[in-house]
Amino acid sequence: MTLKIKPAEECRYDIVSLGEVMLRLDPGEGRIRTARSFRASEGGGEYNVARGLRRCFGKRGAIVTALVNDEVGRLLEDLMLTSGLDTSWVKWVESDGVGRSVRNGLNFTERGFGVRGAVGSSDRGNTAIAQMQPDDIDWDALFGQGVRWLHTGGIFAALSENAAAVAKAAMEAAHRHGTVVSYDLNYRPSLWAGIGGQKRAQEVNRELAQYVDVMIGNEEDFTASLGFEVEGTDENLTVLPIDSFKKMIEKVSAEYTNFEVIGTTLRQVRTATVNDLGAIAWMRGQGFAQATQRNGLEILDRVGGGDSFASGLAYGILEYGNIEKAVNYGAAHGALAMTTPGDTSMANLDEVERLVGGGSARVKR
Repeated sequence: MTLKIKPAEECRYDIVSLGEVMLRLDPGEGRIRTARSFRASEGGGEYNVARGLRRCFGKRGAIVTALVNDEVGRLLEDLMLTSGLDTSWVKWVESDGVGRSVRNGLNFTERGFGVRGAVGSSDRGNTAIAQMQPDDIDWDALFGQGVRWLHTGGIFAALSENAAAVAKAAMEAAHRHGTVVSYDLNYRPSLWAGIGGQKRAQEVNRELAQYVDVMIGNEEDFTASLGFEVEGTDENLTVLPIDSFKKMIEKVSAEYTNFEVIGTTLRQVRTATVNDLGAIAWMRGQGFAQATQRNGLEILDRVGGGDSFASGLAYGILEYGNIEKAVNYGAAHGALAMTTPGDTSMANLDEVERLVGGGSARVKR
């Protein structure tokens, strides 16, 4: 394996994630617009990866984020504490009492069903993490304790100019200390719409891509975020030719010679609750691997499935250094995460390994 990973015994953390953590408010089987009660949980594209590595795969981890020191912020802290991640790198910002100057992010999410797709309605403007500055965290103190893997991504980078600068500072510091850097492109049109759209998304992501070792995306991310077209796909992504995605990855790896691993999920949406799910990955020196294809996969809550793919992929690389194992751990973990509510995985390692090995959903008792 050409990817250099620091030995676990030399490090305090296996995984550190940098990104926003929001309070998710879920109306259950109903709609946001008609709800009278919501289930509260925490979630965030980058956070979910570290949480999955800690709770499902047993790796030591920490979250770097910023929260307002008010009741909502402390609720988020209480939720994060159940993850087992170290929260000592959270930057706390004092509240002005009403959120004029700074606030915590809220994420209203309905799951969808059948012909009704999932809907997310975020309320995250002017949040604490969007205002974070590159020098708010002592990056050398963090990575100097030993960190094997840093994860961040395109959701965090889209929050503000500051956020992209913070991501760059963290990634540069990680490399100074020999830490592997992964990045999930996670293109969200709503986040970029008011700040330059797809053109600006590509400018920011192409700038940050030069600091990435492991690049992750879904079937549309590499096109939307980096500008690499995939032949043979249509506007609705109803056809996802594997060979075309492999050719795209070959182009990406040739342009970004710093990428040691590239992974992508491939999701064909039949309905909100039935998807065909696959994944491919490439590692320099090992080539391509394709995960078990799961057609007709039944889904309870699709949000966070890609993050769970990323954490399973990272686990496979950290534990085995093998791209075939890694992509299958990622795909299995992502599939299991979508069978339970909320952004974060409720799976355990035994369940993932049973699914990787072809196990069924028969009752276990």
